[in-house]
Amino acid sequence: MIILVRHGRTALNASHRLQGRVDAELDEVGVQQIRTVASDLSKRFEVARIVTSPLTRAQQSAALLTETLRHEPFVDERWIELDYGVWDGVELGAVPADVWHKWRTDPNFAPEGGESFAALDRRVEQACEELAEDAASNHIVVVSHVSPMKSACAWALGADRSVAHRSRLDQAAICRIDISPRGPVLVTFNETIATG
Repeated sequence: MIILVRHGRTALNASHRLQGRVDAELDEVGVQQIRTVASDLSKRFEVARIVTSPLTRAQQSAALLTETLRHEPFVDERWIELDYGVWDGVELGAVPADVWHKWRTDPNFAPEGGESFAALDRRVEQACEELAEDAASNHIVVVSHVSPMKSACAWALGADRSVAHRSRLDQAAICRIDISPRGPVLVTFNETIATG
């Protein structure tokens, strides 16, 4: 099973800003969220390995999971958050409506200096496909971000990737993808045990 874990809260999350490639650290709430997730996962699953995005908030989350799950995280660049380009760090409400519309309707739209959802989907699909064989018989935790996790869930469902825009994923949320002989199956989405 692929167990996707979104990183804990950061100050940028708390202030409702697009985070993207801004390399923010977890705040106190985020640290506690991940400790709660680690405790829960250790009770439910025998984890074989941990994979993480290279960004600090994800690596800090993976390190906190390691304290309980006892596996050194492996960094995989493909699980990094979408690059929002010029919109990184901007308050959600300050992003123009036409930019939101382009993100929702054109998977190839990339803001200045940023990345398209189509490019994100390609790298996440490749990462998922590579994990699938091992995840068919082992529990693999992947610590990532909202956009890659939604993309991985769309991959599991065999759904158009635009479905990501019709779903919500909270901080420190868990999504689980079972790998069956017939292919990936989304078991849970936005499983939240940590508050904040």
